[in-house]
Amino acid sequence: MKPIIGVTPDFNAGDRKEWGGREPTYFLGARYVRAIEELGGVPLVLPLLADRATRRRLLQQIDGLLLTGSGPDLPPSLYGERQRYPFRTVSERRANFELDMVHLAQQADVPLLGICGGMQTMNVACGGSLFQDIASQVSTSRTHRQHNRATNLSHAVTVEPGSLLRRIVRSVSMRVNSSHHQSVKAVAPSLIASALAPDGIVEAIESPAHRFFLGIQWHPEFLFDRHPLQRRLFEAFLRAARATDRGA
Repeated sequence: MKPIIGVTPDFNAGDRKEWGGREPTYFLGARYVRAIEELGGVPLVLPLLADRATRRRLLQQIDGLLLTGSGPDLPPSLYGERQRYPFRTVSERRANFELDMVHLAQQADVPLLGICGGMQTMNVACGGSLFQDIASQVSTSRTHRQHNRATNLSHAVTVEPGSLLRRIVRSVSMRVNSSHHQSVKAVAPSLIASALAPDGIVEAIESPAHRFFLGIQWHPEFLFDRHPLQRRLFEAFLRAARATDRGA
């Protein structure tokens, strides 16, 4: 049986002209759906439900959860800071849904893969914090928002020995694309950093206490069809999802 993967969409509450204007609108890059479908899963775009009991029931119907990236940022108040820079913040509806789904997935041991903003959500949900803007807060000569297309590789990351990520990619390092201005600052107490950029920016986090709870800062959905290490990320996620016991 192909595993059912719940995929979180972005949400325009009615204030973004480029995504539905005044009409509240869900939207999602098709590349996430394509990666799951082409590698053997059934992607299911999730509604951003407000009721926790209904969220729990929704989680029982899927085998894995994919937290996608987002253009806007998580509100800094969620990790105990005031907003220092004038970046757009993600809708409250999406933030509340995804933060809670992280907790529910942990409780039920449902495999979870977070990509870019999804990784940042995982860290905040578990009690970590973020750099609100790398260029303003971190002394580095490296740009983490590449100027060429996301299908191109930007820089290498070092993968920590003994980590889930190392077991998946079977390499001490790998090249990734890069399209973010925020990153993990304090890693949540229950998580570990499993990949670092050359300038020390955290590029992956994971939970040693769960069978598959992995966040990555780059976008493998742009790369999986041409780069085997990126493909392995989705393949490992789908393998874990196939083993999910929905009756647990």
